[in-house]
Amino acid sequence: MLRRFLHSDAFRAPQFAAAALLLIYLLQCVWLVRMQTLHGSLPDSDQALRIYRGLEQWKGRAIAGSPESFGSEAATDTPSAGRSGHLRVRDGYDQDRSPLYYLVAAAPLLLRPGSWLPESLQPLLAASPYLFFGVMLGASLWYVARRLYGNAGGYIALGLYCFSPAMIVNVAGAQSRGEMGAVWGAFGSVFTAIAVAHTLYAPREVVFWNWRRILLLGLSLALTAGNQFSLAVLALVILPIMLWVAPVRPRAVLAIWTTAIAVALVLLFTAYFFEPALFWRGMVHARWMNFEPAAFRMSVSYRRVLETTFAGSPPLMLALPMALVAYFGWKRARYFGNTAPLLIVGLGLILALGAPDFPGQGFHLTVLVFLFVFVSGVFADLLETRHKLVAAGIGGWLSASAIWNLWQLARLR
Repeated sequence: MLRRFLHSDAFRAPQFAAAALLLIYLLQCVWLVRMQTLHGSLPDSDQALRIYRGLEQWKGRAIAGSPESFGSEAATDTPSAGRSGHLRVRDGYDQDRSPLYYLVAAAPLLLRPGSWLPESLQPLLAASPYLFFGVMLGASLWYVARRLYGNAGGYIALGLYCFSPAMIVNVAGAQSRGEMGAVWGAFGSVFTAIAVAHTLYAPREVVFWNWRRILLLGLSLALTAGNQFSLAVLALVILPIMLWVAPVRPRAVLAIWTTAIAVALVLLFTAYFFEPALFWRGMVHARWMNFEPAAFRMSVSYRRVLETTFAGSPPLMLALPMALVAYFGWKRARYFGNTAPLLIVGLGLILALGAPDFPGQGFHLTVLVFLFVFVSGVFADLLETRHKLVAAGIGGWLSASAIWNLWQLARLR
């Protein structure tokens, strides 16, 4: 597989351009990590708390997110914000995240970096899981957008992603919630499900032929739910999407979906180190849905969602209204490739509005990524009209976005 990927026919100018953009993205993240290290913002950060609890589990002590891992805090059910990392705890169990969330954060520190890595580079190693998730999410976004909309769509989506403040801060920020794994899983769940459903038009054995994609779908669902329980709602959402794509084989769709759910549950059970009692209690205490109907009657909820979205990607303030006008006013833009991400955006916005007090950012980040897909799809359609003004406008808009973001990062010195 690697040989095919690196073959000259598979790795050409578009791939090199995408790799260059991702390298710029990675350098921005590394720069932010470095600036935080110089300002001494890491020792008491949320990231440090995740690492500490994850290391305890890796060393065979308390399972992260269980009463033993919180110690005396669990007895009161009201852990301090400083020590809990903005967690919601009930009966001593983390309501929002599984041990996978902590194990991933702590995994690089199992290498004992203090014995071989300079102290100045240790924060970079601590951030490496999120750097990996960020780069892989960007690569996945480019791959999907390019397959759906061509090279132009891939470049637009990746350009938005690589210079998005939210996508940089949530990878490299010491006080971020570390939810990029959940967002990558959410993105992978939706588009892997679509890819699997497309294969059902081929006259082959459904489960055995698709076993790699089913495992990938299960892994995506485990990453999603393991890092943020409430994002597991996507497991229910992908089923109607798969039936929409492949209505001719509903039984095969159900078989694939059920198998992928089973794979995800096994992976989550593994994160509990095969402790059935703790796994069961963790699932019982999990807060699978964050929904407060009263929030939909409060203008502050809508304002907060808009501010979070546009602060996470300022270019969307101009691009999103234009894309929506083009989508609803131009029949050519209304097809599955544009409609599916827009529907996921709608679901994500509902979940974000209904959970105004949730301390995580998974809903907002997921909405942003699917907005990048939607906007890139509509703009790629506009580029096909071959109006020079459209191409110049999109190029200038993306360039201005990149320059503004780099300037903001440079001001952190």
